[in-house]
Amino acid sequence: MEPKDIKAVYFVGAGGIGMSAIARFFLKRGYVVAGYDKTPSDLTHQLEKEGMLIHYEENIDEIPHACKQPKSCLVIYTPAIPADHKELQFFRAGGFDIQKRAQVLGTLTATHKGLCVAGTHGKTTTSTMCAHIMHQSTSDCNAFLGGISKNYGTNYILSDSDYVVIEADEFDRSFHWLRPWMSVITSTDPDHLDIYGTKEAYLESFRHYTTLIQPGGALIIHRDLEMKENLQMGVRRYDYSLSEGDFHAENIRIENGGITFDFISPIESVKNIILGQPIPINIENGIAAMAMAQLTGCTAEELRYGMKTYGGVDRRFDFKIKSDRLVFLSDYAHHPKEIYQSARSMRQLYKDRHITAIFQPHLYTRTRDFYREFADALSQLDEVVLTDIYPAREQPIEGVTSQLIYDNLKPGVEKLLINKDDVLDYVRNHQFDVLIVLGAGDLDNMVPQITKILQQK
Repeated sequence: MEPKDIKAVYFVGAGGIGMSAIARFFLKRGYVVAGYDKTPSDLTHQLEKEGMLIHYEENIDEIPHACKQPKSCLVIYTPAIPADHKELQFFRAGGFDIQKRAQVLGTLTATHKGLCVAGTHGKTTTSTMCAHIMHQSTSDCNAFLGGISKNYGTNYILSDSDYVVIEADEFDRSFHWLRPWMSVITSTDPDHLDIYGTKEAYLESFRHYTTLIQPGGALIIHRDLEMKENLQMGVRRYDYSLSEGDFHAENIRIENGGITFDFISPIESVKNIILGQPIPINIENGIAAMAMAQLTGCTAEELRYGMKTYGGVDRRFDFKIKSDRLVFLSDYAHHPKEIYQSARSMRQLYKDRHITAIFQPHLYTRTRDFYREFADALSQLDEVVLTDIYPAREQPIEGVTSQLIYDNLKPGVEKLLINKDDVLDYVRNHQFDVLIVLGAGDLDNMVPQITKILQQK
């Protein structure tokens, strides 16, 4: 990971949540760290304060001198960058060592004990929970997370520990670069079908991932999954779920906004776990996180303390206002199963209150493939406001709009279609009991303004 001849690291696509964590890894080790990103953000400004040199236009002249030396500069790029990007072409033509973020993480799992969390959803929360439990325990850990931990204000933990917690991303088959010591698999509901093509190919990708777990390590897999693992000799297998499996919960109590349960484990069961972020879906995420932490040697008291003090992740059930009069939160949920779990959790927490969701669909292909499932999931709520689709890396597809979801919402659900630019006016002119902003697009950028408008009412 740290060959003596590397003196500089350059990031093509520096501002992504995953890339920035690796940038920080190299910054802390004293390398020259620079990069390009398309748009400035709070995260890129923070990286600049920490010593990273970032520019925001495709321009080879802006690349620092130290990053123009093929023998001493490692180039890391994100798959979201187009192949004809001028700077990427410059590095390719110059014979630089060019690696995807996932390759760099793969190297780390070859030199540390990788504790990896894979799955269509739940992986950010589960990996962040596990990292928090471990970091405050005697085991400690490094961590590369897919979201900003509220406990640490960052997506990255650095320590001298031999353990590294990594969110294993299936997008673009990135997780095939990893060599986990242990891995959780939370879910395998087909996603990224623009990459994989079929559900079978998606499930096969996860099966191959399980072959990469190192002998002596372990797989902790949700018991309801369609996939079949293929483990090397010497890899232990455990399953988990909410109420069944080697690891599960019993005696769940949801009352007065708090959640407590008993953690049942083949190693040592732990009574009265208090959820620091009391959301029903976090019981299952917590079971997986505690299972992996316990398998590395964390004690009952360390598990109990870690879970109680866990503060959550930005944009994952992220409460902005929480009072008897008004509740407002944002959630990154963008796959139908995530939306379903999010809506179900809201219903459990706020049984008798009127719940409104503003949802920005993410990707034309995902909307095309799952609009009926999105509509079913959202129909658990009282009122649904749909904005235009966030395209991310895609071009529009004829006939694919938010109208598809709108038309399939169940009778009795209040519904509205609006432009994203009209969201703030909509919030100003309506009264809310419980309001949630859903999606992985850029609607989240409006959350601070929405919070301010609601507080002023």
